[in-house]
Amino acid sequence: MRALLRLRELILSGELAGGTRIAELAIVERIGVSRTPIRAALMRLEQEGLLEALPNGGYAVKAFSERDIADAIELRGTLEGLLVRLAAERGAPAVVLAEARDCLRQVDAVLADPALTDEAFSAYVDINERFHALLYEMADSPVTVRQLERVVSLPFASASAFVVVQSNSPQARDMLVVAQDQHWQVLDAIERGEGTRAEALMREHSRLAQRNLRHALSGQAGVHMPESLKAMKLIRRRG
Repeated sequence: MRALLRLRELILSGELAGGTRIAELAIVERIGVSRTPIRAALMRLEQEGLLEALPNGGYAVKAFSERDIADAIELRGTLEGLLVRLAAERGAPAVVLAEARDCLRQVDAVLADPALTDEAFSAYVDINERFHALLYEMADSPVTVRQLERVVSLPFASASAFVVVQSNSPQARDMLVVAQDQHWQVLDAIERGEGTRAEALMREHSRLAQRNLRHALSGQAGVHMPESLKAMKLIRRRG
């Protein structure tokens, strides 16, 4: 696990750039573990889609096209839409619904301030990820959730991937307010048992991430990319 977490960190931080061939012995020395866990970690990261196996053996860090990330976000929206539809049709547990409502009230409190600080954006990310996890729990569909977890493990495919990018934009708070309104509508549809409505709302919700992807890659944020987004280097722009 130590080897896996450290290797994933090196890739997502941009320290191992896209296309870099993984030198196993160098990684052993860098992380300080034996070759056996390193090999297991490399295999796991290939399964996650962060590495690609080379024809002559070994692995290289995978570079992602803009379309790859856009497709991953689209797939996340499709799977999340399925999960909230199942939650609405099957009937979500009252205790989980209550916890989800509490999450959204916390987000409302964060967004009540017209000028959001870095701490506020960090709080939003934590609460947002918890809310999405609760939506998955409501569906009671482990098979679908496992597939979704594979998708969101890719760089920038998760629900909160571009919140840090948003923090550098003058429209940051407005975009989060729109996302929060969609959160409340999805939860309302689930509680009313309106599966089709919940699914459509969740698909639309993922479109915000598509917009943020384009915004980030176009450089319209107008500021230096923060350390946490060095993995943007893994994304190749469309020709």
